[in-house]
Amino acid sequence: MSSRELLARVARHAASYLESLPERPVGRSVAVAEIRDLLGGPLPERGAPDGEVIDQLLAAEERGIVATAGPRYFGFVVGGALPVSLAADWLTSTWDQNAGLYVLSPANAVCEETAGRWILELLGLPTGASAGFVTGCQAANFSALAAARHQVLERAGWDVERRGLFGAPEIEVVVGEEAHVTVHTALQMLGLGRERVHRVAADEQGRMRADALAERLSSLGAGPKIVCAQAGNVNTGAIDPMAEIAELARAHGAWLHVDGAFGLWAAASPALAEPLAGFERADSWATDAHKWLNVPYDSGIVICAHPETHRAALTASASYLVQTEGAERDPFEWTPEFSRRARGFAVWAALAALGRGGVRELVERGVALARRFAEQLAGAPGVEILNEVVLNQVLVRFAPPGGGDASATDAFTRDTIRRVQEEGTCWLSGTQWRGRAAMRISVSNWSTTEADVDRSARAILAAAGRPAPS
Repeated sequence: MSSRELLARVARHAASYLESLPERPVGRSVAVAEIRDLLGGPLPERGAPDGEVIDQLLAAEERGIVATAGPRYFGFVVGGALPVSLAADWLTSTWDQNAGLYVLSPANAVCEETAGRWILELLGLPTGASAGFVTGCQAANFSALAAARHQVLERAGWDVERRGLFGAPEIEVVVGEEAHVTVHTALQMLGLGRERVHRVAADEQGRMRADALAERLSSLGAGPKIVCAQAGNVNTGAIDPMAEIAELARAHGAWLHVDGAFGLWAAASPALAEPLAGFERADSWATDAHKWLNVPYDSGIVICAHPETHRAALTASASYLVQTEGAERDPFEWTPEFSRRARGFAVWAALAALGRGGVRELVERGVALARRFAEQLAGAPGVEILNEVVLNQVLVRFAPPGGGDASATDAFTRDTIRRVQEEGTCWLSGTQWRGRAAMRISVSNWSTTEADVDRSARAILAAAGRPAPS
């Protein structure tokens, strides 16, 4: 089979798969042994023909491929893939560019440069900030906090890249008690310790309390400090009080980092941006284009208000590298990776196709659909919405028929989640919120419609034994 025939065959299948998403069962409940039977086994001595290898992969689709790209996948915040960004991603694989150096892919380097500038304009961030294209928000948080570590230690007279952390002044890191796990993991990888952070109390929606932050910062003295704020709580969608946090961080000489995996995109909408006011005064930001921007995996973005600090923390040099010294931009200098996928093409394509207005509408529609979910579910007896639906997250709790105590409600909520997942109309996840079991609904796919929400709400209520909304 020729390359053209093989790729044409895969393209036909891909088109059929995408067309199936609106009616396709969303989840997959299958024993891992079944998938291992299809894809496992010993490495063969002689390889199979290309067509047979692809057939083997396609056979696994019905058993092991979850329709996360479809309109009724509401588990976690993963988004989907806009058709234009998917097409650009196919081209990315075809061109097979190494995105490390400008000389390896001038087109990608300029796409990353342009897409980064567009994102700064779209979100209202400082025009001189730097941007790096990484795997996801884990890598973005790592990169931003590497820059933070560099600068706060440099102010203390310590070169951490050259001398390491042995003997370095201690860095005090302050986070909200609802900080995402990727922030803690980034601190772990940077040698700052995920458990030695100072945790600041949060309010009932998961927002860091500015008064508690002020008290904690005042107790820490004059040494190097980093504060990590959050734009978009993973459960409630809540946004920390950015203006107050920025003022406090600046007053205490702390680097302020904002983890905004999905919540940062709310800045694209004047109707939703008010809770973010002041976030532009931070020193660094982390977000994901594969969430609300709906760019294929993987596509995280780190942004830093101090480009020289950003570059100093992550760049490298070697005698064999052909690094640029003029107007060209070497993408690897802004990320922890060298050889990597050329992520600029898909992000550039999504932004070019949507424009400022399209991104705004995409984000506003997601919030409107989340609120529609909450309204339909809250109208049923024994159903409680636990959060203020400020972005795309909805937390739901289900009391058993006839009522019951907190333990019985926890059990019934978990059982309702299981039944929804098994039924297949939609897929969503469970969580713990303030010690209570809850269903977590995340709306971030470009293709989700009101009809998808209505259909999913009926399936959820049926699983809970409640009547459908009229």
